[in-house]
Amino acid sequence: MKRYLIFAAIGPFIGGLILLFATSYQSGYWAETGAHEVGKFFLAFAKTLQYAYLFGIVPSLMLAAIDDILMHVRKINSSVRMLIIGAIGFIASELLYGSRGPDSGVVQFILYGLVGLVPATLSSWLAHKYAEEPQPAARSISERNSASSRS
Repeated sequence: MKRYLIFAAIGPFIGGLILLFATSYQSGYWAETGAHEVGKFFLAFAKTLQYAYLFGIVPSLMLAAIDDILMHVRKINSSVRMLIIGAIGFIASELLYGSRGPDSGVVQFILYGLVGLVPATLSSWLAHKYAEEPQPAARSISERNSASSRS
């Protein structure tokens, strides 16, 4: 359960910040940057944070479910799981936010892909670090009987 809370808390927050940065970069906002512009950027982030959670909570929980499923696959270790979750987040956010028109390019592809990659990978790492790991499977009755008969 901690895994889902971590993804729900971290994912929309970081994703919303990176999405605002990507859209403001694409519009040319960072061409002449000063302290005043950075302050306006964070003010806009504070005003739009509720929408980041509104639209980002479900995709974050979907990534948490995939992360939870992959955690139970014994052959996949935690670093490979983080890479898989990051790749899925990258592809999903690029498909959602990236355009296919004449203004699309490599920069737009990478910026909108980072909107999903960074929060997904960070949330997966935090879930690995702080969420509970699966308990070892209980021994079968025949294994318990054979172990008790040896004693």
